Amino acid sequence: MPNGLKIFNLLCNFKHIQMLILNVFFMNIEELRTYCISKKGVTEDFPFDADTLVFKVLGKMFALIGLKKWEAGEKAINLKCDPDYAQELRAQYSSIRAGYHMSKKHWNTLYIHQGELSPKFICTLIDHSYDMVVIGMTKKMRESLQ
Repeated sequence: MPNGLKIFNLLCNFKHIQMLILNVFFMNIEELRTYCISKKGVTEDFPFDADTLVFKVLGKMFALIGLKKWEAGEKAINLKCDPDYAQELRAQYSSIRAGYHMSKKHWNTLYIHQGELSPKFICTLIDHSYDMVVIGMTKKMRESLQ
């Protein structure tokens, strides 16, 4: 563990404060964008309006971010999810809810600004969303990603 993080842990005794600070320092929009765009076959686009950043794998959406809300401090991302897993996540985390303006069955909104979700877990859920979209593609499309 780096010395700075050791000192941080000593200074912050309240877990929720630690979580909020960690998410402010370790999950900004550029890190999120870089993570999404680095995946094979991914493009970014603004198909709905100038505010909604959409990440697509071979033209199919897997992540959406409202930039105005993000800049206002309400960091959130919509991710595709297996319906059963989506229900489990919503039951386990108060900052994961049914997808905002999306199919409630297949999409979750992660309210990152609430500080409950670690950047590592957010990346895991981005991976799951990407995988869910790829699984639904034709064999030819999936093969083009290899």
